[in-house]
Amino acid sequence: MKLSRVASFLIRRHHVYRAPGPVSCNESIRYGAFLTKNNFSVSAVQDSTALLYRKHGEPSQVVQLESLELPHVGPECVLVKMLAAPINPSDLNMLQGTYALLPELPAVGGNEGVGQVMEVGEQVKTLKLGDWVIPRDAGLGTWRTAAVLKAGDLVSLPKDIPVLSAATLGVNPCTAFRMLTDFEELKPGDTVIQNAANSGVGQAVIQIAAAKGIQTINVIRDRPDVQHLSDRLTALGATHVITEEKLRRPETKELLKTFPRPKLALNGVGGKSATELLRLLQDGGCMVTYGGMAKQPVTVPVSALIFKDVKIRGFWVTQWKRENKHDEDALRNMLDELCVLIRAGKLSAPACVEVRLQDFGKALENAMKPYVSTKQVFVM
Repeated sequence: MKLSRVASFLIRRHHVYRAPGPVSCNESIRYGAFLTKNNFSVSAVQDSTALLYRKHGEPSQVVQLESLELPHVGPECVLVKMLAAPINPSDLNMLQGTYALLPELPAVGGNEGVGQVMEVGEQVKTLKLGDWVIPRDAGLGTWRTAAVLKAGDLVSLPKDIPVLSAATLGVNPCTAFRMLTDFEELKPGDTVIQNAANSGVGQAVIQIAAAKGIQTINVIRDRPDVQHLSDRLTALGATHVITEEKLRRPETKELLKTFPRPKLALNGVGGKSATELLRLLQDGGCMVTYGGMAKQPVTVPVSALIFKDVKIRGFWVTQWKRENKHDEDALRNMLDELCVLIRAGKLSAPACVEVRLQDFGKALENAMKPYVSTKQVFVM
């Protein structure tokens, strides 16, 4: 069998891309889009078009569109046809080489997305033909049309939810759900404050909190279309939407008198914005940091620690998934609860722009732009 140039290159390299967790599939070794037997023989079942990168740097400059051959489906594996895969900030950080989790290169980009099972290995019991699936963990490489993957690296989703909701379910809504669940015991009527409220996580926080009867103060950066954005977040269920500039003004104190001070603060920005969230927390409250878009450190005033006894925590959904990988119910129950909200119309995907893989350059550039509230999603 004649291999493509890329397939031959990847196989010769031997160390190319290893997904997190087990790397064997019936004593086979998985390299990105390839499942190679220990003697390096492969059998392609169909081609895959993928976005690969061989070095770190400016995302639109290091990513290339490549045609790859796929192998036969091993006994513990499935053939997945990708349906849609978003571009998340963490994906861009991986391309830049600045993320905490970096695959060996060359690698297929993308950590999130939804696909459909097209072929099932003979020993697979957890998945069946036609199932929708998403990655259990980061690192599988979702920016491609098809892949042969180990069944244990995937989790199924119901097919009665919108495809864009399925494609964007595994990272941002899961992050929002866990932060609203794991750090403070929140009851209806309690208040949560967050910055980066227009982000994917922020929009999920608004909707999940609203479904639970929790009030939200949502902080956004000032921008030309700030009123339009504020109206959109309010329509999602935001209780209050204010800009970072207004957050520092005296009238904010009057606003806080109308409802309980926040018990929980969610920080995706860092810098001064995080300090302002701390200032508004109630005594004994908790601030959870899950991102650092400002690329500035979180500064905690001594008075907040001494006189308010605030708690400072961090959260990374990838770490949560790894810590709970042996607890099948933990991930399953969370996804089921989120899907219930989606079916009820209480949790929708962020505003998305659907793009083809061939238009990856423009999509990556748009994903890097500031003040953008829409998510670029590759639709295969």
